Amino acid sequence: MKKPEFENSVKTSNHKELAESSKILSCFQCGTCTGTCPSGRYTSLNVRRIVKDSVKKDISDELELWMCTTCYNCQERCPRGIKVTDAILHLRSEAVKKGKILPAHRKVCGFLIETGHAIPIDDAHSAIREKIGLAVPETVHKYPEALREVKKILKSTGFDELVKE
Repeated sequence: MKKPEFENSVKTSNHKELAESSKILSCFQCGTCTGTCPSGRYTSLNVRRIVKDSVKKDISDELELWMCTTCYNCQERCPRGIKVTDAILHLRSEAVKKGKILPAHRKVCGFLIETGHAIPIDDAHSAIREKIGLAVPETVHKYPEALREVKKILKSTGFDELVKE
């Protein structure tokens, strides 16, 4: 079965090809990406630097690579149409293939494999939802039989092997 290709996705493991496919080299350093980054306001994340550095060197060990919330603010506002968030997601994917993933992210991946949710709804939050009249979300919480299918998909893609310690 052929995997779907998405228009905005960045498809390469080569730094030069990444630069070309994401248009990184057309950046004229306006700072829009960094200025609109919600993570950058509170952390050392500078998306412009991370993406530019990725053209020159392997940044798999850079903590900042994992600080991006993938909100797409930078990508949506870039006057050059640079696929900043897509490039960061690609760089993370390449880091995971090398076994480099932050412990917190690995834990979230474990939740996903175990429960079908990156952040499962616990009993306390279920009670709050019920108290304020929120229905059970249209997820495996509502359809627990779907968890088997989620686990099957994650296993078939090799996700479980990528994120195990």
